[in-house]
Amino acid sequence: MAQRRMFSKKVTDTDIFLDMPLSAQALYFHLNMHADDDGFIGNINTIKRMVGASNDDEKLLIAKQLIIPFEKSGIVVVRDWRIHNYIRKDRYAETIYKNEREQLGLDETGKYQINGPIIDGLPMVDQRETQVRLGKDR
Repeated sequence: MAQRRMFSKKVTDTDIFLDMPLSAQALYFHLNMHADDDGFIGNINTIKRMVGASNDDEKLLIAKQLIIPFEKSGIVVVRDWRIHNYIRKDRYAETIYKNEREQLGLDETGKYQINGPIIDGLPMVDQRETQVRLGKDR
């Protein structure tokens, strides 16, 4: 596993990120630092205790779509992992969380997204509800 991590200003300089409390921001940075080479974290509760973050900080990161949780296994993945980090092939170690990795795909910007209609009770981000078209006589 690579020991160096990068952070992109495309994520950390956004209003969505900067409007969060400092404890949630610190949790996000520490999750990135402790993630494997594919962005997966299997010990989020340990990291929360290390940095003094609360369950509300985790819920906020989920609500802001900065991390994707897998409810059944307790594993989370940093959604913008591939925007932040590029790891050379000779230093890359594949994640041990292969089942969770198979449930994800990449969108056109390089962010992780959930494949399939619903996984672990979370709808896909790019699914739209049925739209009602209004005619001329609204």
